[in-house]
Amino acid sequence: MELASYLAGERWSDHPACTHPLLAAVACCVNDYTSDAGRTRLAGLVPSVIGLTSDDLHVDARIALRCARTALPVVAAERQRVMAVSVLTCERVLADLDGRSVGWLEEQSRWALAQVPQAARWAHDFTRGIRTSPGAFRRHAAPSTVHYAVEGIARACVPQPDDMLRDLLVEAIDECAAWVHHEADPDMMFDTATWVAACRLTGTAVAPDAIPRSGRAPAAWLGA
Repeated sequence: MELASYLAGERWSDHPACTHPLLAAVACCVNDYTSDAGRTRLAGLVPSVIGLTSDDLHVDARIALRCARTALPVVAAERQRVMAVSVLTCERVLADLDGRSVGWLEEQSRWALAQVPQAARWAHDFTRGIRTSPGAFRRHAAPSTVHYAVEGIARACVPQPDDMLRDLLVEAIDECAAWVHHEADPDMMFDTATWVAACRLTGTAVAPDAIPRSGRAPAAWLGA
């Protein structure tokens, strides 16, 4: 995210204005919990987060829901209740935003909850009658969901946690882009010469004529 702020011409920060705060939180958490060997594969995603920002609460809810659903089937048992509650909370926020009846769940949410039936039953009982205000969801519930989901995946007994974390970040970027109606335009997002210089500073090999066309740098640029 600091590299994103640099490329976007902003003040050096891990919370640049050019990226949605919750998407930035996902990126920072994934970066923190990815191994040193796997971290270089994240750099190519930096251009794709620039320009993705919105005040629409749908963005917060979709990103948090994606993180909770991904983590729920794989996290340790003591974390499953938290993730199950997060799934139901995100679904209820979306239900309020979209005018759906309370209790209606997307198919992916039903599948994730079905993988942990005991935690799901507990979460349904715990959240019955509870409503989270939009402000509280944005400030507290959504960021907490992201943190616990990423941490849970990193510590889960899965074959390739780095791959799973990177995939989660890609999916969070896509969720945000879908709601922001973002169309990548590298000339508007950042100066390509700055990107090439940044890659050189970080010791990556960049072809002299390589210019990002999709906003997401090819893996080949980074020696991946």
